Amino acid sequence: MKTIISKSNLSVQEKEFIFQLWNYEYPSNICYQSIFEFDAYLDNLSDVNHYLLHDELDVIQGWAITFTRENEKWFAIIINSKIQNKGFGTQLLNHLKSIEPKLSGWVVDHNNDSKLDGTAYASPLRFYLKNDFSVCNGIRINTEKISAVKIVWNL
Repeated sequence: MKTIISKSNLSVQEKEFIFQLWNYEYPSNICYQSIFEFDAYLDNLSDVNHYLLHDELDVIQGWAITFTRENEKWFAIIINSKIQNKGFGTQLLNHLKSIEPKLSGWVVDHNNDSKLDGTAYASPLRFYLKNDFSVCNGIRINTEKISAVKIVWNL
């Protein structure tokens, strides 16, 4: 088990670490060029809570965020790929579920994207389906940066 720390604001160091984790783990099309761009993204969200997954050495290995958009609670999660498939993403997701009765998110539902390092970005859709999320068929985001489907979890 890893430790989850909840915060409404991130320190400069935490923000820098999450910015790097975002750019390492997410598809290259949605990576940020600078910490200032990432900060602007966070500043545009409302009712924000951050959840930091720390390992035994107190190093951040995962991050989740919840925020309000269009009267719904939305979320995003990033787990360091070095510790994926070991239950830590589920631990972080279950923590969010213990706080919120409903969660909405966007998930890439294809394997056509690459990470910044050129490796394939694997869709996490199966992970969310395994964790009791439902796909909102027909509700998609399709931009030049990302193609994703909306997923929802209800208590």
